[in-house]
Amino acid sequence: MSQPLFNVHFTAEGVCVGKLRNEVTLSAVQPFQVTRMLATDEGKFQGGDDTAPTPLEFFLTGLVGCLMTQIRVFAKRLKVDLEDVKVDCRAKWEALPDTVGPYQGRPVGFEIDVDVTSSSDPEKVAELVSAARRGCFVEQTLSQANEIVHSLSVNGNAHASVA
Repeated sequence: MSQPLFNVHFTAEGVCVGKLRNEVTLSAVQPFQVTRMLATDEGKFQGGDDTAPTPLEFFLTGLVGCLMTQIRVFAKRLKVDLEDVKVDCRAKWEALPDTVGPYQGRPVGFEIDVDVTSSSDPEKVAELVSAARRGCFVEQTLSQANEIVHSLSVNGNAHASVA
């Protein structure tokens, strides 16, 4: 396996500040440093106040925004002319019964349409989009199994791991 060209490392710390509103402080650690705060909330359907985008709205914004960014960044490096790029995404989830909680979420699928206006050869544009998909960290995260490890503290004391 080849060595990474660069590493990407972020941290996110969330706090509850309303019924279902959360404020998440995101810090980019590598390959650049910046800290930003983004709020999430839920709409009335889930019992929130609709004061900020939902986590799923941010998730889809990340997916579409990442792919669009990579297409434009890679176009410069691959010398593909771009006049315009539009990406449409349709994402579906379902809520299934759960033995403990009210439901468990499950993704159904994602459909992504990429519309490029370019004077370049359509084959070069197709290669560009394929390369950009491989370079999109969000799409690559979705396209493979990932290990997610949780730890739990209750009243400041470490608790058994969360299944």
